[in-house]
Amino acid sequence: MTARRVSILGSTGSVGVSTLNLLDEAVQAGEAEVVVEALVAGRNAALLAEQALRWRPALTVIADEGAHEELKQRLAGTGLQTASGPSAVLEASGRSADWVMAAIVGAAGLAPTLAAAQTGAVIALANKESIVCAGPAMIGAVREAGGTLIPVDSEHSAIFQALRGENRGRVARLVLTASGGPFRTWTRQQMAAVSADEAMNHPVWRMGPKISLDSATLANKGLELIEASYLFDTPERQIDVLVHPQSIIHSMVEFQDGSTLAQMGPPDMRTPIACAYAWPDRLPWAAPRLDLAALGRLDFEAPDIARFPVLGLARESLRMGGHAPCAFNAANEVAVHAFLEKRIGFLDIAGVIADSLETAARGILLAGRNGGQTVEAAMDVDLNVRRIAQDILSRSAALI
Repeated sequence: MTARRVSILGSTGSVGVSTLNLLDEAVQAGEAEVVVEALVAGRNAALLAEQALRWRPALTVIADEGAHEELKQRLAGTGLQTASGPSAVLEASGRSADWVMAAIVGAAGLAPTLAAAQTGAVIALANKESIVCAGPAMIGAVREAGGTLIPVDSEHSAIFQALRGENRGRVARLVLTASGGPFRTWTRQQMAAVSADEAMNHPVWRMGPKISLDSATLANKGLELIEASYLFDTPERQIDVLVHPQSIIHSMVEFQDGSTLAQMGPPDMRTPIACAYAWPDRLPWAAPRLDLAALGRLDFEAPDIARFPVLGLARESLRMGGHAPCAFNAANEVAVHAFLEKRIGFLDIAGVIADSLETAARGILLAGRNGGQTVEAAMDVDLNVRRIAQDILSRSAALI
């Protein structure tokens, strides 16, 4: 068995932790041989140090420069190399590796994912914002470097698997499933008083604050819709969303002959991670098994855009084209942060996004429609729309 050199970008987040746990299990079982090239985390120095001691990477990087001293102290005397800050994150991301887990949350993962893509490695993509903000450029970078892009989101992994060996020209539509989040049955009146703790309480998945809140607003499903369009070269009109509370069917592909292929399994992120690591093979591990008899039923319903307008805004940004999806993502990140800081209510998130898109469409987005989507342009749009969203929040606060 040949050792595989891997890097984990976002190693202390939920996906990063699941990845390392899965690899540890595979190594202990003799199913994999792993050498860690780089570990990159945001600010959790304690957990990053623990991971570094287990895997002994060539480079351990923490993005928060204020946490570097703690990291160095925890790793003192080990001989492990550490670094911090944005330039160090990019250096670690661009190091030679066979397989890279790109799991830095939000637009902050855009530049590091691009650096990894340019190495020619297999990119296990968990940072959906990289594709949402600059899909054509990111996919092009992977191809130009001779690498492979394998999605890790359970929905896109499901579609990726269902399309294996199929004629893409015979696809009628893609169907992304959604759990519906914690407020699936709530009225708008009930959601008006939602707290951050309630929004974090996802009924199926255990995720970080940003992704949990995005799942509560269905922004996460909107981002996945945009990502699916780019990843699978499918127009918006051929992508549907279906609420499926049990999260057993992760997504489906409907073909022109009426056949529909679905990928199923218990909700566990280690399954799509294992798929991305071993593809086109399968990685044996102690995966939870699907017991349909015990489940008894699977439920489905259409998403309610009136109660969850953020999903509709995501779809509209995809229709607008150019850098509009990037603008949607930037405005959403600002609005989510404002909600977590208790500066706005849960239902105000959609309003901030809508107003930001409307303002941006009158200026910076128009150039992106015909000028192509470079990563540099996407980062510029991201910065400008964040300013627009912050200005909208400031003006709203002044009126209260």
